[in-house]
Amino acid sequence: MRIDVVTLFPSMVDAPLSESIVGRAREAGRLKLGFSNPRDFAEDRHKTVDDKPYGGGTGMVMMAEPIYKALKKVAKKGSHVIILTPKGERFDQRMALKLAAKKHLVFICGHYEGIDERVNSFADQELSVGDYVLTGGEPAAVVIIDAVARLLPGVLKKEDATVNETFTEGLLEAPHYTRPGVWRRMKVPEVLLGGNHKKIAEWRSSAARDLTGRKRPDLLKSQRKRCDCHKL
Repeated sequence: MRIDVVTLFPSMVDAPLSESIVGRAREAGRLKLGFSNPRDFAEDRHKTVDDKPYGGGTGMVMMAEPIYKALKKVAKKGSHVIILTPKGERFDQRMALKLAAKKHLVFICGHYEGIDERVNSFADQELSVGDYVLTGGEPAAVVIIDAVARLLPGVLKKEDATVNETFTEGLLEAPHYTRPGVWRRMKVPEVLLGGNHKKIAEWRSSAARDLTGRKRPDLLKSQRKRCDCHKL
C-alpha cells in the first residue's frame, strides 16, 4: 500500500510511524509513506497558506488552493482521499479493515481553525478519531495509518495475529497473563495453565463478553443490533 499525507508538518506523522511495526513495514517495502506540503504551493513569497475567515471569527483558515495543488501532486486515478476532521465519520476497526483493502490512501490534515470547506468536494471521505480537539489532523493521521498498516499482508508475523484483538469481533479482547503464575498473591486463571485449547478458547470468549459488558456495554448493544439486522 501507498499512503500520502497532505500536511504542513510532515515530521509529526513521519517520526512516530518510523518506529516499531509500522517502521519495519516501511523498511520492508510493504508500506510506502509520502508527504505533500501545501506550503510548497503557496503563491506569495511568504509561503502563506492561511487567511482570516469570511464572516469574521477567531483564528485562521487554511486556504483551498495550496491544499488542492498539494493534493493533485499525489492523488491519481483510484486514490481514496480522506479529510481528517472532527465533523467526519467516527473511525473504528471495521473502517480500518475497509481502508486496508485500498491500494492508495491520501490523508488531508487540517490545522488552525480547519480548512476551506470547498476542499471537501475533492475528498471521498471525512474521518474523525473522536469527539475532542487536536492541534491538527496529524495525530489523527498517525492513529489511522497505524491501525490500517498492521492489517496489511505480511506486516505482522502471524497471519491470524489480528483475529482475536480488541474490536475485531465487536468486543474487547479477553485478559492476558504471563509468568509468573502467581504475582503479588494474584493468580493466573487455572484454565490458562491446563493446556486444553478448547477450554481456553471458551474461557477467552466468555471473558471477552464479560469484560465488554462491564467496561463497554455500548459495544454489546451495537453487536446485538447487527445480529438482529442479519436475522431480518
